[in-house]
Amino acid sequence: MKKIFIAACFMTGFASFAQTVVAPLDPMQDKDLMTWYHKDFASTNIYGVNTQNAYKYLESKGLKPTPVIVGVLDSGVDVNHPGLIKNLWTNVNEIPNNGKDDDGNGYVDDVHGWNFLGGKNGDVYDDNLEVTRVVKKYQPIFEGTDSAKNKVNQAKMSEDFAMYMKSKEIYTKKGVEAKQGYETYKKIQDMIPTMIAMLNGQNLTPEVIAAIKPTTQDQAMAASVLGQVVNDPAVQGKSPAEVQKFLNDQMKEAVDYYEVQATKQYNLDFDPRAAIVGDNYDDYAQKNYGNNHYADPKGEHGTHVAGIIAGLPQGKEVQYGVGYKVAKIMVVRAVPNGDERDKDVANAVRYAVDNGAKILNMSFGKPVSPGKNVVWDAFKYAQDKGVLLVKAAGNDNENVAENVYYPTNFKNVDDAKPYINNMIVVGASTNNNEFLRADFSNYNQKMVNVFAPGEKIYSTVPGGKYAYLQGTSMASPVVAGAAAVLLAYMPNLTPAQLIESLVKTANKSTVNAMISSNTNNRFDLISEAGGVIDLKKAAEYAYTNFYKAGASTPTVKVKAVNKRKAQKVK
Repeated sequence: MKKIFIAACFMTGFASFAQTVVAPLDPMQDKDLMTWYHKDFASTNIYGVNTQNAYKYLESKGLKPTPVIVGVLDSGVDVNHPGLIKNLWTNVNEIPNNGKDDDGNGYVDDVHGWNFLGGKNGDVYDDNLEVTRVVKKYQPIFEGTDSAKNKVNQAKMSEDFAMYMKSKEIYTKKGVEAKQGYETYKKIQDMIPTMIAMLNGQNLTPEVIAAIKPTTQDQAMAASVLGQVVNDPAVQGKSPAEVQKFLNDQMKEAVDYYEVQATKQYNLDFDPRAAIVGDNYDDYAQKNYGNNHYADPKGEHGTHVAGIIAGLPQGKEVQYGVGYKVAKIMVVRAVPNGDERDKDVANAVRYAVDNGAKILNMSFGKPVSPGKNVVWDAFKYAQDKGVLLVKAAGNDNENVAENVYYPTNFKNVDDAKPYINNMIVVGASTNNNEFLRADFSNYNQKMVNVFAPGEKIYSTVPGGKYAYLQGTSMASPVVAGAAAVLLAYMPNLTPAQLIESLVKTANKSTVNAMISSNTNNRFDLISEAGGVIDLKKAAEYAYTNFYKAGASTPTVKVKAVNKRKAQKVK
């Protein structure tokens, strides 16, 4: 996921702020914007995924859907959200709240899923980044006090040493940036009262700012910030009270974002896992740990992802997921506010597969992966069970062949084919045809399969609310929902056939891809598909080439969810 807030940095004092782009209408009232990613490209010239026409086509063939379980491997989901509650998977073999493992799967009271980030002492919310954990583990081994022993270890453990050096470089650079970002935004946050006082009760206009005469260094900095903020149409002409609220909201988001990085994610001494989960992280064979707190009330990311897959319109809300008619969400909590651990990813995959999920959405990733072989084994297990893996390409604006984003389906970037045939990797597109690649999205013609809408995506968030988020984290569930639609109506489709149907029918574009390279800088050259998925075209392709009447997968048992059973199980 990619958050949006005012961007600032130290150059000579404060550098300019990036403006917040706003829609002509209030985005929270713009129902057209809320549902843009469902649009039909042929009739609207907007690269949506053609959701409703896909349903119409499949139903015109007389096909009847079978519900498809989609595992959301993420931060947890607000299972009480009114837009999700009717589309949750329920483990019919588990009796809620009785403290027993009724179905014998090793997980007690896993009514709607499982949490691999918890234990008897609570749940992990914030955690390190993987580069931090690698530096902490290997620094004494490769750069300890005994230089001779360091050299022996470096030679003997060459692969681990290479991972350590990569991690150290990222940790050092990004750790410094996180601390500077935190200090910068905290300083701006502390200056907000000064900025508001300098307005002297007047609305924010260029003329008012030009008339300000600072007398101290702090006032000069505050005036510089106001000079940039006044260019933002969201607050230009607004009252001091409105400006203050805007700045408070923006700075809180920025400070919170950098504070957790500076104090926890890049902190070698921060270790919440040991006291809470109590497992041995290096024991990859260990799988029966965690708790049933899958219903995370703080799980904004996972709740948003779930809504994109299977959200249902309710009340005055028009938001709905791509697979809203057919998908049932299985909640598998494995991604903290930090980097997911390979052990948790592998166990989350196996849990979801063993409990009936046919599609797994994985909106996460990182630059290094100490347990990548264990994750690859889990992916192979999913392939053997006929389960599709849908993976976000990442938000670093990088070529993933040059900067690997784990977990990946290529063991080596030079390999001609992926290690498995059941993973589809998704980049993020926009509703702007001239800038079709979201500027944060990773890309590569071989290692990214398709693009899907991932900017200005309106979906469910905790507390029964809705919000716009952006990132390849949002594009991935668009594809997961699309795959669920295809599989629900044509249950004989294999993961490879689902992938082929989505890749072969994408709506292509030759617009400038806005990547750093001068070579192959076209949208149709930065993914295998060369375009944005079109669910209706994919349905036509799959029906024509792969559908077999009468073929089916094992029936999915779905139990109605009532409010009592949807409450967080303690």
